[in-house]
Amino acid sequence: MPLILNIETATEVCSVCISKGKEIVSLSETTENHAHARMITLLIQQCLEMANMTMPDLEAVAVSQGPGSYTGLRVGSSAAKGICYALDKPLIAIDTLQSLALATSLKEKQNALYCPMIDARRMEVYCAFYNKENMLVTKTHSQVIDEGTYENYFASEKKIIFSGNGAAKCKTVIKSPFASFSPIVCSSMHLAPLSLKTFLERAFSDPAYFTPNYHKAPNITIPKNKDI
Repeated sequence: MPLILNIETATEVCSVCISKGKEIVSLSETTENHAHARMITLLIQQCLEMANMTMPDLEAVAVSQGPGSYTGLRVGSSAAKGICYALDKPLIAIDTLQSLALATSLKEKQNALYCPMIDARRMEVYCAFYNKENMLVTKTHSQVIDEGTYENYFASEKKIIFSGNGAAKCKTVIKSPFASFSPIVCSSMHLAPLSLKTFLERAFSDPAYFTPNYHKAPNITIPKNKDI
């Protein structure tokens, strides 16, 4: 089974693991604020040391491609692309929402719609629907959540299981007996099943052209006192 370095930086979690097949060999992560750029190489080194490995032992690098934090995604993709360039290793891009949906379905084991959510500020989230087989039902989109957002699904008695850091803030708004909330949030270990599948299919991304799925432009403002 291939040894794959998995990198997850799409949210406040900065996470790295090494997987062998679907097995997690080592895992190192932090939720320290604004620490991705400072911590990513340290976490990679910690994982290698825990696994008693060196960089050349890796057979591929997988990275969570978004949607998510603009800065976080840039840090993760830069680290992954740099390693792939330096060691001539294949790059694997994994959809952040798909990995969340798969991890949630594996934990919950229910016949339901799975709605992973990534926080996009205020009451907006990046989200999509997946079925229990981890097949995409509705494409990734940004959504402002209110009390009636999923009423048409609940009226049809369709169960929806929400997960991710965006789901936590929506828990007080989405009120239905057909809604449930999973504690699953982003982690590099959730990439492992999909990175293995992608590796075996040889569906690699080109490091020269790969860019994360930011989904929308970053929220950048110009200071009012900036000299022109």
